[in-house]
Amino acid sequence: MSGHDRKEDEVRRMLEGRHPALPPDVVRRAAEEGRRLLRRRRAVRAVGWALLVAVVVAFCVWAAVAEPWAARPAERTPPLRGW
Repeated sequence: MSGHDRKEDEVRRMLEGRHPALPPDVVRRAAEEGRRLLRRRRAVRAVGWALLVAVVVAFCVWAAVAEPWAARPAERTPPLRGW
C-alpha cells in the first residue's frame, strides 16, 4: 500500500468514526473573529489609501516648488564676442 492510499484510509476512518463535540460558543467566536478580520482589513485599506493620497499631495507640492520640468539656469555666462 502506498503512502497516499494509507493516508486516504486514515482520513476515511476518521470521517466514519464519531465526530468530536464542538464547544457551544463556537459560532459566536467564529463570528467575532470574522468581524475582527473585516475591521482589520478595512483599517489597512484606509491607511493604504491615506498614505497614497499623502504621497500624491507631497509629490504635487514638490513639483510645484521645484519645477523639475524647467531648464536650469546656466552655471556661467557664454563668452562675449565682438568686443
